[in-house]
Amino acid sequence: MFRFENLEIWKLAIDYAKDCYNIAATFPNNERFALADQLRRATISISNNIVEGSATTSARFRNHLDISIGSALETVNIILFAQEQNYLNKNKKDEMYEKAEKLIRKMRSFKRTLND
Repeated sequence: MFRFENLEIWKLAIDYAKDCYNIAATFPNNERFALADQLRRATISISNNIVEGSATTSARFRNHLDISIGSALETVNIILFAQEQNYLNKNKKDEMYEKAEKLIRKMRSFKRTLND
């Protein structure tokens, strides 16, 4: 088993990515290679950076977590925009917003536990 597989933040990131992929699949066809693709790339970047960081030093892991947090914020922006474009209803937007907030909080908290 790899180190990252035991991390709660990785598990949350994977669950969040599944939700984002499901949302992206509902976007109109004209957004398939634009907004939907951007959402998929941003959301998978969250878990990818957790995985990559878990195999490095604590200092580098913190940097990877910063990138993951940035990617999570990018997904929030896309979700907010999608709701503005009526691609997503308010309830789903609110649900995803809350999941992103939780994930970001957990990543920031985990980041503080890493020592040099």
